Amino acid sequence: MPDNTNDIDAETLAKVPEARRKLREELSRVIVGQEAVIDQLLICLFSRGHALLVGVPGLAKTLLVRSLAQALDLTFSRIQFTPDLMPADVTGTEVLQEDRTSGTREFRFIRGPLFSNIVLGDEINRTPPKTQAALLEAMQEYQVTCGGKRHNLDLPFFVLATQNPIEQEGTYPLPEAQLDRFMFLISVDYPTRDEEVRILRLTTEGEMPPIRPVLTKQEILDLQHVVRRVPIADHVLNYAVELARRTRPSQNESPDFIKTSVTWGGGPRASQFLVLGAKANAILEGRKEASIEDVKLVSHPVLRHRLVTNFAASAEGITSDHLIDRLIDNTARHASAGLDDARLPKVFGSAGSQPNR
Repeated sequence: MPDNTNDIDAETLAKVPEARRKLREELSRVIVGQEAVIDQLLICLFSRGHALLVGVPGLAKTLLVRSLAQALDLTFSRIQFTPDLMPADVTGTEVLQEDRTSGTREFRFIRGPLFSNIVLGDEINRTPPKTQAALLEAMQEYQVTCGGKRHNLDLPFFVLATQNPIEQEGTYPLPEAQLDRFMFLISVDYPTRDEEVRILRLTTEGEMPPIRPVLTKQEILDLQHVVRRVPIADHVLNYAVELARRTRPSQNESPDFIKTSVTWGGGPRASQFLVLGAKANAILEGRKEASIEDVKLVSHPVLRHRLVTNFAASAEGITSDHLIDRLIDNTARHASAGLDDARLPKVFGSAGSQPNR
């Protein structure tokens, strides 16, 4: 691949949407609907991020993740989080072993289920914070430290965690530092009536078809590299920064509905993920430059778990998704009215490339 960060060759540009099409086609053999969820997972994967899936039981979240690992030809492990799960059960531990030939004893690191390319943490909020924190180093540094020694994880490394939103008894809410490590919070909703009929046909009339590998490990790493090379114009970058900053009630530029409904908003990592997600979406659609519309497209999964609403907003049924919708609209009107600094009028006045929809 060319090293020029602003020059993505036509062949590579054509390969990415083709890879996306093949993945969608293969996953549709066992997963009915959920196109938006699949797209968000691919954006997150190719951005080197991690995702938290939230939905009621029975929506095939585990099946989707396992099928994705098979289609990507990656190693997969599933960790069922429970209240008695210990950090060593996730990361691995050192055991004392004796060498039969020399008679000497030495510690040997036994790898835990975290040493896989795709790790599914099922019901992550059912384990205590101490065990939840065992994921932090792995998600951020791609390594595990045990006994003072660092053990590198195999790349690509992708953590997908699930949460059940309706059973709160016996759960441990994820601390904000843990939530912030997830690039996306993906909402998995009920299927439509027609989709549910197709699900019954697929699951009750025969064996599930096998999933065939579509991409290799090296191809995935190459695609992750391509995403980083996607150029982004200054006005798009400024828009992402402005959108993230306006989620923070302490900022002067934040609108009143944010100041009255939000305890705290997204930090700089939110801005980073808005840009990376926009780049990944652009390249997956066959465009070599990210646009403001790409930033808007990923704003909900990036920001919904970073906007913490206060008691008054919760009592009125105001969710973070409602606030994000208003924020996008408010930022557009605010910028077009020229009420912000000199950069913002350029955001919507520039003729950047737009998604092909």
